[in-house]
Amino acid sequence: MNTAAKVAIGVVALLHVYFMVLEMFLWTRPAGLRAFGLKPEQAESSKVLAANQGLYNGFIAAGLIWSLMWHEGPHVALFFLTFVIIAGIYGGITASRKILIVQALPALIALVLMHIP
Repeated sequence: MNTAAKVAIGVVALLHVYFMVLEMFLWTRPAGLRAFGLKPEQAESSKVLAANQGLYNGFIAAGLIWSLMWHEGPHVALFFLTFVIIAGIYGGITASRKILIVQALPALIALVLMHIP
């Protein structure tokens, strides 16, 4: 895997660590409320669901980090990046188009960079 692809995969992994922290620990705090455009009452009533979603983002980040450390990493990266792209497209359609840019596009860039020698 080339260096640009590894850097891009690292960026996608860091984004998912950030999403995890926002959803699991900051959901009801000012940073979480701003990031997701929620009112305190909305955040409070959905914090358990958000924490669960954050945990999944943590798993995505772990898989991408793992892909950077293992000989078979490109296959693992392909697997997790594909999930990120699918989730980003789904979120972009059902929740906010912003998700296409913030989540799906970086993963797509990483995926394309993986195929450049």
